[in-house]
Amino acid sequence: MSTTRKVLSVAGGITAGAVGVAAAGTAYRVARRRKVISRRGAGDLTPFGSLHSTPITVATEDGVDLHVEIDEYAAKRRSSAPELTVVFVHGYSLTLDSWHFQRAAYRGRVRTVYYDQRSHGRSGRSAPGHATIEQLGRDLRTVLDAVAPEGPVVVVGHSMGGMTIVALAEEHPELFGDRVVGVGLISTTAGGLEPHRVLLPLLPATVGGQLASRLIALLARGHRAVDGVRRVGRSIALVATDELAFGDDVPASYVEFVDRMLSETPFEVVAEFFPNFAALDKFQTVKALSVVPTAVICGTGDKLTSVDHSRNLHAQISGSTLLECEGAGHMVIMERHDEVNAELDRLLAAAGQKADAS
Repeated sequence: MSTTRKVLSVAGGITAGAVGVAAAGTAYRVARRRKVISRRGAGDLTPFGSLHSTPITVATEDGVDLHVEIDEYAAKRRSSAPELTVVFVHGYSLTLDSWHFQRAAYRGRVRTVYYDQRSHGRSGRSAPGHATIEQLGRDLRTVLDAVAPEGPVVVVGHSMGGMTIVALAEEHPELFGDRVVGVGLISTTAGGLEPHRVLLPLLPATVGGQLASRLIALLARGHRAVDGVRRVGRSIALVATDELAFGDDVPASYVEFVDRMLSETPFEVVAEFFPNFAALDKFQTVKALSVVPTAVICGTGDKLTSVDHSRNLHAQISGSTLLECEGAGHMVIMERHDEVNAELDRLLAAAGQKADAS
């Protein structure tokens, strides 16, 4: 069997494993589930992916160009003091567009910054050796220096974006309480992940982790073929996205939007970042966030970073708040956007008070 055909064969196996028990591996199950998704609500009036501003390019220390967008505060300012800036950091295999509901809510009300992480969306590709959580933390520092060189900042991260913030705190704890006056950690963790569970949910942890890493590394060598398989298997991928990213029956447009971001992320990028998650161990670092208002937000139905991860973060960060959205999944920022935004409102109010007091 040729190398390409072997890769395609293994790719098909991984796709089936990713759907796991949820999709039951049958064409009937996938087709029936696809019909359920398509009957859901029409979604929101603002089309997903349509909220943008004039982009700027921020170059990282290793020469990767980051795509950055800023929504400025619309009202006339009455104070000469630097205004609050909120920087949103997206998750693994997503883009800045994943903050759709937050961007719609805060546009014009607060100065907000959104950017595509390296190798994601419209940002430049990273060298494989720099596809690390630590490098993402350094990228965040670069973005802060470029777009908010002075004035108070709140950083909000979802999934890998939350890990990015923790990496920043590990390398630059002095920023927290000084420039960074508030933190939002959504559907994230600082360690203890078993990411292979998404790919191989039926295997024991000791076997599954090793096997998943080897399969991801093997598939990365034939990433173009894998991307082709992903495009062909759209129905299976859509069902997997629905069941892994969401807890409740959200509108079909939500599922299709997230699935589009995932499918447009090259498998080579997926493979480069994958080893980070099993190796992540930064729970001692998060104690540094205790000096600023910190909101921890999660869905109790999150299949990727379970609610226990958020509860652990809350326990480690003195003075933090914990919002558990009952039944919501990993994409709680979409699925329960009203609850999430209300909690972020409280965070911004607390951060603003801290900034005024300092």
